[in-house]
Amino acid sequence: MRVLLTRPLEDSQRSAEKLAQRGYEPVVAPLLAINYIDGEEPPLEDVQAVLVTSSNGVRGFARRTGRRDIPLFAVGSHTAAVAAQEGFALIRDAQGDAAALAGQVRAQLHPGAGALLHAAGTNASPALSAQLTRAGFEIRACVVYEVAEAAELPYAAADALRLNRLDAILIYSPRSARLFADRVKRANLAPSCRRLVACCISSEAATALDGLSFTGIRIAGHPDQERLFELLGTTPPRDSIEGNKS
Repeated sequence: MRVLLTRPLEDSQRSAEKLAQRGYEPVVAPLLAINYIDGEEPPLEDVQAVLVTSSNGVRGFARRTGRRDIPLFAVGSHTAAVAAQEGFALIRDAQGDAAALAGQVRAQLHPGAGALLHAAGTNASPALSAQLTRAGFEIRACVVYEVAEAAELPYAAADALRLNRLDAILIYSPRSARLFADRVKRANLAPSCRRLVACCISSEAATALDGLSFTGIRIAGHPDQERLFELLGTTPPRDSIEGNKS
C-alpha cells in the first residue's frame, strides 16, 4: 500500500520510517516547511511551566534557551517524546489535543504560582490561551517558528496522483487538509483522489477536506499518530466515516 505524507520534511521522514517498518510504501511530499525563528532568551522569569502544542514548538523553544529545568506540558505523546530527546526532564503528557492540554494544566497548576509560556508558531490557534486565560492564568506567547506553505502540489504527490499510484493519504491537521484540497484542485487532480482512503487524525481534519471525494474517509479514535496508522490496515472503527465526501 502506497501512503502519501504531506507533513513538513522532518516529520514526514520520521513517519515514513515507521510506515516502512510496517510494510507500507510511503510517498513523501511536504506541503509545509518549518522555519525556526532565532531571537532572545524567552521571557521565563516567574514562569511555572512551558506549554507546547507541537514537536516544532519544542524544537524551536530548545533552540532559544538552555533551560531544561522548567516543567513542560506537551499536547501529546509524540511532542512529549521530542521534549525528552531535547533534554527536558519534567514532562507532562496530555495525550490528546489542545483541550486536553488545557484541562491538564487546570488540574495540575494554580494561576497564582506563576505565568505559563506558550512556545508556538506564527499561526497558532488562540483557543488554548483563551481557555487558560479564562481560568485565571497569565499566558506569555513566545513565537519560535513559522510554517511556510508550498505554492503548489509537490511533484511527488502530483505524479503519484496522476498515475494512480497512491492508495491512501494521512491527514494530520485541519490546516494540512485544507492545503492539500486547495493544491490538488489547482493542479486539476481532484478526480484522482477518488480511489484513495483519507485517514484523518480528527473529525475537524476530515471536514477540512471538503470538496474532494475519496473511496473512504476514516477518523482516528484518538488524535495521535499510532491511531492514525491503525486506520491504514484495519477495518474502519465504528466512528469512522466511510464513503464518498463531496
